[in-house]
Amino acid sequence: MNPAKRQAIFERLRAANPSPKTELEYTTPFELLIAVLLSAQATDVGVNKATRKLYPVANTPQAILDLGLDGLKEYINTIGLYPTKAKNVIATCQLLVDQYGGEVPRTREELEQLPGVGRKTANVVLNTAFGELAMAVDTHIFRVSNRTKLAPGKDVVEVEHKLMKFVPQEFLLDAHHWLILHGRYTCIARKPKCWNCVIVDLCEFKQKTPAPEGL
Repeated sequence: MNPAKRQAIFERLRAANPSPKTELEYTTPFELLIAVLLSAQATDVGVNKATRKLYPVANTPQAILDLGLDGLKEYINTIGLYPTKAKNVIATCQLLVDQYGGEVPRTREELEQLPGVGRKTANVVLNTAFGELAMAVDTHIFRVSNRTKLAPGKDVVEVEHKLMKFVPQEFLLDAHHWLILHGRYTCIARKPKCWNCVIVDLCEFKQKTPAPEGL
């Protein structure tokens, strides 16, 4: 895919959604960190339902530690893999209190030291909470990047590096959100909604889905 086509893709995504946001609900970097930790193999809707109950009661590392493991589980037991996630959240909160004065660190290296935090979670926090130019490649971004040929790669790290290299600078801050939302609602896994896609003529996917009858 050539640079002019990439530029046009992001111009259209921006025109359709000038101020893209994560669908996870949060008000502080810590709330975002915990929401992202809880979101692995879960929906943002499901995470938001849990955190709407949790955060009014406990939205700081110390407050969650005061809840304890069993207390935390009661708030997040509707989320998949919640026993493991609860342990990671408690361990992360302990580390934040012990090493960072209860604040969320602002470097990838420090974030990745937190239990349950990998490269993708660290990149979400860096980009969304702190406004850093970082690309968190999830299943949606991986699919969109490969399917459209925007930044094809065999694994998420390769796709991340290609996106950071190829996405025009003016779009880098918000590219993560545009691509996730595009993959979540339009360029979906099984039958992409090509007939309802703002970049369909720029996309290099060969097997485009025709519009359903009646549309």
